[in-house]
Amino acid sequence: MAASGSSARVALIASGGLSHFVIDEDVDRAFIDAMRDRHIDKVAELGEAIFQSGTSEIKNWVPVAGAMAELGYPLEIVDYVPCYRSIAGTGNAMGFVYWKPPV
Repeated sequence: MAASGSSARVALIASGGLSHFVIDEDVDRAFIDAMRDRHIDKVAELGEAIFQSGTSEIKNWVPVAGAMAELGYPLEIVDYVPCYRSIAGTGNAMGFVYWKPPV
């Protein structure tokens, strides 16, 4: 808003799961922690190999998380649900979060 001089309100929305096919709770929690701590650059430290196949959906979150970190908006974690569908660890993990301007 400051850069454009506009008072328009903008909503950014990301949709996608976290780890897929084989759930990796460590990766999911590292990503959620990076968003919460506003250190989205730490996501790159996970390495590109992590973001293959269905887990590439995590990349849908990165632009929004980066924008919110830049604005200094705190992350509110609603829930993290690893949805296992087999004893082999397959499934997909879901994160439910939002950012809201500080009051």
